[in-house]
Amino acid sequence: MSEQKLPEGTSFVRFLWCDNANVIRGKAVHVTQLEHYRQHGVGISAAQQAVPATVDAPAPGAGFGPVGEVRLVADWSTLMALPYAAGHARVLGDMVRDGKPWPLCPREFLRRMAAEAARLGLEVQAAFENEFYLLQPTEGGGFEPADRTLFAATLAMDLNRYIIDDMAEALLAQGVPVEQYYPESGPGQQEITVRHSEVRAAADRQIVFRETVRAVARRHGLIASFLPKIFPDDAGSGCHIHLSLWRDGKNLLPDAAAPHGLSATARGFLGGLLHHLPALMAVTTPSPNSYHRIRPHCWSGAFRCWGLDNREAALRIPTDPDGPGPTHLEIKTVDATANPYLALGAVLAAGLDGIRRELDPGDPVQVDPGDLSEAERQAKAIDPLPQDLGQALDHFRQDDVLQTALGSDLARAFTAVRQAEREALLGKELAAEVKLLLERY
Repeated sequence: MSEQKLPEGTSFVRFLWCDNANVIRGKAVHVTQLEHYRQHGVGISAAQQAVPATVDAPAPGAGFGPVGEVRLVADWSTLMALPYAAGHARVLGDMVRDGKPWPLCPREFLRRMAAEAARLGLEVQAAFENEFYLLQPTEGGGFEPADRTLFAATLAMDLNRYIIDDMAEALLAQGVPVEQYYPESGPGQQEITVRHSEVRAAADRQIVFRETVRAVARRHGLIASFLPKIFPDDAGSGCHIHLSLWRDGKNLLPDAAAPHGLSATARGFLGGLLHHLPALMAVTTPSPNSYHRIRPHCWSGAFRCWGLDNREAALRIPTDPDGPGPTHLEIKTVDATANPYLALGAVLAAGLDGIRRELDPGDPVQVDPGDLSEAERQAKAIDPLPQDLGQALDHFRQDDVLQTALGSDLARAFTAVRQAEREALLGKELAAEVKLLLERY
């Protein structure tokens, strides 16, 4: 939709951005004043990229204070009426400073990484696979699951049909192609999947998805939360990335003549992901709460390994019933506290490094790595992944490839934000984390 064609009946246009803490923020412009903001966007403090999810103030060490302004310039191709907010439309913005893309802009970072892939002749397709909880508010500010059913139970489909239908219709109305729905294993937990697309569109869709699911849930009197771990004894919520590599309309992953049906390009990309995974997790599982979910025997990917249809492996290669080999890979160590632009951009940086260096991922692991002894894991080069955010941030600080990809300013601000969150939540019980973060994600 062009900038000249506002949806009929629009009164406000929301200019949205997603910060380093993965909080979706926005400023709304009334249509009577929109002309003034069409070209140069709205002003926001540069320090917005230094604000953690735990407190509305810049994180120490991020390099930002009260001085500094950037413009949030609308990408008018993303303009869309909001089916859950009559009279409001939404447009996603790019951060611009002095008339140029700002290096700390997450969308710009993903754009740069997609361009790096293009220089290798690659187009990357991706999709986020979201799990979330539907919760019923209770007296005194508490909450309880909207239902207490089992995984994929048709009873859960019937109980939640109206709200899921409304979510699907709202997503489709915004151009987000819904693919599958089923109840997940936690009480009140749901999963709605969408079709893959080019990586920046996939990240944009993730913003739209989160906004839509939460808003529609509120209209039904419920809370929708993407927080990775809400209930200590029930399933956590991931946001797995599914990804494929293409050239000239051809999927490059399958190769019937290669080991396990994976091409050399696919193996290199997989090798890069495995090599950088401990550092990558600082970007893809970047909240202290993330590490309550990533545990052995929880299908969350607690060990650095890959496997064919192995849901305990951090990197899973699903088999394709029709093709000569696998058509995409799944990264399980991802959740919805991750900024989707930073997560996808960092994944590309890691995978492309593997292609360039022809990193070998080794053999697939076809057992639950948590059932192996430590000696057996060492023999197979299977390492436990970071068990808390502090460990992941240590790896991230030492990873030259990811540091260079993000650039020094973005890497510093991102690290400061997540370090501030870690320090704010250090020593707190899960219930305290949940109370603070439940509706921020």
